[in-house]
Amino acid sequence: MFKVFSCNPLNTSLLRPTRAQLRKYRDSRYGWQHNRQQQQQKQKQIWHTRGFWYTTGVAGTGGIIYYQQHLEDSPTGRRRFINVSPTQEHQTGLQAYQQILSQYQWQLEPAGTSTDRYVRRVAERIIKVTNMDLEWEIHVIRSKEKNAFVLPGGKIFVFSGILPVAANEDGLATILAHEIAHQYARHSAEKLSQARLLQVFYIIASFFVDPSVLQMGQAMSGLLLELPNSRQCEQEADQLGLYFMSMACYDPREAIGLWQRMKAAEQVSPPQFLNTHPSTDSRIDSIRKWLPMAESKRENANCPNPETTRAFFSQPWTKITVSRE
Repeated sequence: MFKVFSCNPLNTSLLRPTRAQLRKYRDSRYGWQHNRQQQQQKQKQIWHTRGFWYTTGVAGTGGIIYYQQHLEDSPTGRRRFINVSPTQEHQTGLQAYQQILSQYQWQLEPAGTSTDRYVRRVAERIIKVTNMDLEWEIHVIRSKEKNAFVLPGGKIFVFSGILPVAANEDGLATILAHEIAHQYARHSAEKLSQARLLQVFYIIASFFVDPSVLQMGQAMSGLLLELPNSRQCEQEADQLGLYFMSMACYDPREAIGLWQRMKAAEQVSPPQFLNTHPSTDSRIDSIRKWLPMAESKRENANCPNPETTRAFFSQPWTKITVSRE
């Protein structure tokens, strides 16, 4: 049998907190406020100490000296900050290389196929003129994705979906020379160095700036620093790549046709190759500006007349057998 307990509504003594509860509440509330006030006071004391500003000044001066010591010129004369050694850069590329091989192991084009020979032939011609002594590896991935890239250390990956857009060897040379130029200019090391620098800046700023403001600053840094730097690297790779393909006896004028086809492909589905890149129209305008120098380099390399080589290098891609997924 259940016994129901009830209390008189007028008897409010049962609802009153005990003295022990009141004391506990008071200690917890005012104790927390007191601790917070102590922390704020301690923080103010740190801010107002001479040692804090002395340490900050020494660290800031050392940081400026370190930054200046790691400035160098890119192959086109652009000043940039790099504190990543070639060994560290290659190690990073090797880790990514193993991951990509594992990810696409069932989609790799077998060595010796017509597609593999086609890509390898163009890549090796361009690699030769760069004089980079690396352990080069060339892979074709059977995929509809329109993409190509080179990892630090000379690991080249070409997705078969970009080959119809390249259309011919001159077009493929434009793509591969651009990607190989990234390796030549050490753009990966530049971006790693920039990421390190920003990370240190955020750590230092966290002592001075509210976390919410710092998060907004991180978002703005991507817009104001990282993306413009990425576009600068892309433009530099376009310029160097145009010179490399010319020195390898490909026709630099065909680069304009490649980017026009890229623009058409972009309207359908943007290739990953174009992410964070300059607009296609601006690239074509820049290529037209660099063409005289590219043609001069081609002539200095004792290359045959472009009309002679076009019959071979500009053969349609459809004549090559492509392995499909």
